[in-house]
Amino acid sequence: MSGMDQSYVDLTDPTRLVFEYVRRLGDVVDAVGPAGEPLRVVHVGGAGLTLPRYVAATRPRSAQVVLEPDARVTELVRRELPLPRQSGIKVRAADGRTGLAALRDGSADLVVVDAFADARVPGSLVTAEAYAELARVAGGAGVVALNLTDRAPFAWTRRAVAAVRTSFPHLLLTAEPATLRARRAGNLVVVATAGTLPLDALRRRATTAGSPYRVLDAAAVSDSFGGGAPFTDADTEPSPAPG
Repeated sequence: MSGMDQSYVDLTDPTRLVFEYVRRLGDVVDAVGPAGEPLRVVHVGGAGLTLPRYVAATRPRSAQVVLEPDARVTELVRRELPLPRQSGIKVRAADGRTGLAALRDGSADLVVVDAFADARVPGSLVTAEAYAELARVAGGAGVVALNLTDRAPFAWTRRAVAAVRTSFPHLLLTAEPATLRARRAGNLVVVATAGTLPLDALRRRATTAGSPYRVLDAAAVSDSFGGGAPFTDADTEPSPAPG
């Protein structure tokens, strides 16, 4: 509704992920735990529910909560793109911070943050306080995947990554080569956890993907995206405007 393409949904094949960054998020879903095993997943941001549908198709019996504050979007999706019966997907009309605060400690195996307001990642979702809440919900073993958008020299992402590090001891970042080479703005998917990162699994997927991408380990993230001051609730801003 901001004039930006938000979702692509194939009702006949929910495993078809058209957007390149969504395919990377799907690779994270595939890498968290044994294939086909149900997961407890929280999605901050809903739009067309593309990724929740993917989880439901590839990991049946998964319990999923979607935090989507825009009731108009949810109503449109339910009317035009209905969910399959017994999908296990529950949509709550709440913004990310409010919805996360209502969740129990350690209640998610995976949290996906893919939220936009006026085509920008909200500043409230990239602060040290926000990541502390995400770490609480993910617990000691859960994984958090964050879709960030930026362009070189990545000043905004440097601050977001610094905020991630205040709560998560382990992280990696995936991106298209053209974005890393400063040819264009793009999606930077940060994967963070207090447990074990699926680094090797994602590197294998990256080399065989239809749109190959790079996987940067923690040291490479520091080299390319280090040096920022962490965003806080008192000092934050949304991601740069597209274009």
